[in-house]
Amino acid sequence: MELKTAHAGTLESGDILIQIFPAEKPGLEIALDSTVAYQFGDQIKKVIAETAKELGLENARISATDKGALDCTVRARTTAAVVRATGKDVWAD
Repeated sequence: MELKTAHAGTLESGDILIQIFPAEKPGLEIALDSTVAYQFGDQIKKVIAETAKELGLENARISATDKGALDCTVRARTTAAVVRATGKDVWAD
């Protein structure tokens, strides 16, 4: 799967900015910057990883800058970024 750099989301309160880059090594590498990383960092990374893998993305660098996003927002932003990075339309029948 060819991967290009893509992003989704904003740095507004209650949102998350997801940036996807081609992998330098196999696997998903997730870097998280969040004011609530101590309490929710593992959960945020889990949602990002699960969403990416469900969409077939297994090799990428993902940078996430969280501003208090809920899981549903994390999932939506990750989905949008993966679609933009891969060109795969997950909403088509």
